[in-house]
Amino acid sequence: MPARINPSILAADFVNMQRDLERIASADLVHVDVMDNHFVPNLTFGPQMVERIQAVSPIPLDVHLMIDDPDRWALGYAELGAYSVTFHAEAAADPVRLARRLQAIGARAGLALKPGTPVDDVLELLPEFDQVLVMTVEPGFGGQSFMPETMPKLARLRSAVDAAGLDVWLQVDGGITEETIVTAAENGADTFVAGSAVFRAENTERQISLLRDTAAEHIHPGGN
Repeated sequence: MPARINPSILAADFVNMQRDLERIASADLVHVDVMDNHFVPNLTFGPQMVERIQAVSPIPLDVHLMIDDPDRWALGYAELGAYSVTFHAEAAADPVRLARRLQAIGARAGLALKPGTPVDDVLELLPEFDQVLVMTVEPGFGGQSFMPETMPKLARLRSAVDAAGLDVWLQVDGGITEETIVTAAENGADTFVAGSAVFRAENTERQISLLRDTAAEHIHPGGN
């Protein structure tokens, strides 16, 4: 089964962003974390920066909105050309309506869950989404340690996606390394956000291939 590696530019050199984007040209998508210092206690960047990243990136954008009121703001990122726009279940007033509006613009719609958010409430929404992101750290900062206690939630999502025959990517984000990617793949993930594990490598292309191959060897047979 294929495994997708989406390096997070939260671990990139912001002063040399275009250079670092070129370093990950062999990845599947570039993961762009948008934080507003309200939904999470950190501030990164907004539409203007994402627009420039979109203009120079050699690979499509996987935008992760860790912001309040995504019902208002998410559509703008789709209009900038992002391939995928993921917003948080905890922040959206009407996640299904927002997903459909994103898809109408042409973006894939993703739903993100914090580590403590129960999965039961979103299972019935799965047919509306192209991706579900299970946070494997508390959102807000890069470089955190992987939380294995999130794996039952991921496995539950994988079972539900497979049982319904859905084409929904299951993404994990936080603490992904050569070791933890095995655990995540075995529990149902097929799309992996890696920041420090990629950008701190001397040869990023080789590291991306290593992570992809490692995940593919262990990926759940139902992975998309």
